[in-house]
Amino acid sequence: MTGSDVLKLRAEDNVVIALRALPAGSVLEGVPEPLAAPVTQGHKIACKPIAEGQDVLRYGQIIGQAKTRINPGEHVHTHNLGMDSHSLQDYEFATQNAQLVPIEDQRTFQGYHRADGKVGTRNYVGILTSVNCSGSVARFIAEAAEKNGLLDAFPNVDGIVPIVHGTGCGMSGENEGYAALFRTLSGYAQHPNFGGILLIGLGCEVMQVADLVGGRPIRADGALRYMTIQHVGGTRKTIEKGLEELCGILEIANGVTRQPAPISEITVGMQCGGSDGYSGITANPALGYASDLLVRHGGTTILSETSEVYGAEHLLTRRAETAEVGEKLIERIHWWEDYTARNGGEMDNNPSPGNKRGGLTTILEKSLGAVAKGGTAPLTDVYQFAELIDKKGFVFMDSPGFDPCSVTGQVASGANLIIFTTGRGSVSGYKPTPCIKLATNSEMYGRMSDDMDLNCGDIVTDGVSIEAKGEELLELIIRVASGEETKSEELGFGGAEFVPWQIGAVM
Repeated sequence: MTGSDVLKLRAEDNVVIALRALPAGSVLEGVPEPLAAPVTQGHKIACKPIAEGQDVLRYGQIIGQAKTRINPGEHVHTHNLGMDSHSLQDYEFATQNAQLVPIEDQRTFQGYHRADGKVGTRNYVGILTSVNCSGSVARFIAEAAEKNGLLDAFPNVDGIVPIVHGTGCGMSGENEGYAALFRTLSGYAQHPNFGGILLIGLGCEVMQVADLVGGRPIRADGALRYMTIQHVGGTRKTIEKGLEELCGILEIANGVTRQPAPISEITVGMQCGGSDGYSGITANPALGYASDLLVRHGGTTILSETSEVYGAEHLLTRRAETAEVGEKLIERIHWWEDYTARNGGEMDNNPSPGNKRGGLTTILEKSLGAVAKGGTAPLTDVYQFAELIDKKGFVFMDSPGFDPCSVTGQVASGANLIIFTTGRGSVSGYKPTPCIKLATNSEMYGRMSDDMDLNCGDIVTDGVSIEAKGEELLELIIRVASGEETKSEELGFGGAEFVPWQIGAVM
């Protein structure tokens, strides 16, 4: 991709992408007129005349319509590119679901084998809360354990993680918001990256601890204890009892050590945030190639952020294994159209201001780049937010585009590793699941290398192939799954990013 100032992604496109900041008057390959005004790296330039109302094409797909005539050499962005009503007429189901060739030479990683057959990439002990009202006490217990040096006797445990949030009460006890939170908390309680769980409630909340644990096994290893502050007798007594219970949980968790496991036991949640004009050119396609490699090894990858595949969902329905799977995705798209409308929003609220500064104009353009994370594998199934993933391969989980919330759902659904592509630069982590950050451009990677695990900008600057970068990423996935720390783990992220999706009225 080197050797030019602009990149044309498909022959039929009527825009090209600036590969560096370009001054006015620049003469560009494939653009018949000089550049009319300065254009920033990652932004679009018309390479053909575009009439008012005509479709603007990138990736060979429609990203919007011209709001006025656009001449060759003109910058194409929010001032002259808009989006008409999203068409739902071109859906096809299960027409392009060719199976990938399995890779027989099975790779392994060093993971934590759990009693239920799952394999973790980390070995934390979690202090999980049913409601906001028990969040401070959970933190007090974790702080007391650290102050007392409780972990010193348990070298195989990575740490104690308080999982606190802002909901669990002031909500209906039977609607879709309650169901989503119930799935989220249950998913974290059973997550393979936790060697044990201490569950703490207040006692009078809507999300009752008894409902979460009643009548069903949560952990096959028995490493779950639970209590409510009101029943124990207040804050101090709960801290004391919590520390006692932690000792027993830590002893169970410490007895598990890393052992070889096939990489088919890796489940990757795929995210993009702070996207830019390079996201769909570099990091997302590289992640898509790595996703295909992992699927070919028998592993699982999860695409999410429903509001950020809007406009590209037709590409996913074609890859659905069955028509029923494709229709499940469209049902979620319709749900989102209703959800945003009844809450005074719109699906084109995206891209964000940062996305637009990075060169993305409409949600259609952003979505087309976002779905590149999913590679080419068939779409095996579509899941609700935080629903347990029970199939291998490439799957979709419904979620908002808000990154912490979307990742929370993916972790609850079973993701034991997160890969996050970013063009503007994102800083976050998601305990108990390690997060690998991919930079879409070399300039941002240079500024924020302390936060980025892998630079994909060299696909443009140095001519590295998508395939080579995807293979490099797979090797990084295996090393991180085996215990290598990511940059966000080194920096200590993960204490503020548990964000359950709060659907419905707060009462």
